[in-house]
Amino acid sequence: MDIASIIFWAVVVGLALYVIGIYNHLVRLKHNVSKAWSNIDVLLRQRHDEVPKLVETCKQYMKFEQDTLEKVMQARSRVSEARQSQDVPGLGLAEGALRMGLGQLFALAEDYPELRANENFQHLQGRISALENTIADRREFYNESVNINNIGIETFPDLIVARLFGFGSRDLLEFEASEIEDVSVKQLFET
Repeated sequence: MDIASIIFWAVVVGLALYVIGIYNHLVRLKHNVSKAWSNIDVLLRQRHDEVPKLVETCKQYMKFEQDTLEKVMQARSRVSEARQSQDVPGLGLAEGALRMGLGQLFALAEDYPELRANENFQHLQGRISALENTIADRREFYNESVNINNIGIETFPDLIVARLFGFGSRDLLEFEASEIEDVSVKQLFET
């Protein structure tokens, strides 16, 4: 075997190893996004299970607030549908409606001292608030994973391998602008 053949095969093997390295890197990025989504999904399921308990507890005290309770349950259904279909943009919209409904429900609960004193209500309110904070943290982690994935598949030379093997971009989990603004407590009491 002459020197030209050795150089040729060394370049081919080196190039193959380089492509394999890029492919494995893209697989890790894809799985990090999936793992981040799973973390959010678990929390959404937990909150999904807690919301009906909260609404049921509130129904016992809030006889005249059925509209608010109904909005919360409808928003909960939309979140569940978007979560199950992994519709990330739809989930962002549904999350906005649910968060607004829960905020309104907690604000209205201030008018019901017996409800606020109820141990079950206090527990559920604390649990849902803690889940909301954790969801916000996980959403940040998910969006960072999506961003790294999307940059990875758009950067040369990874772009070539990504297109060759069908790696695609993912959607960020974004909430409406109204969801990231401060909540106006005055508006919650006016509805």
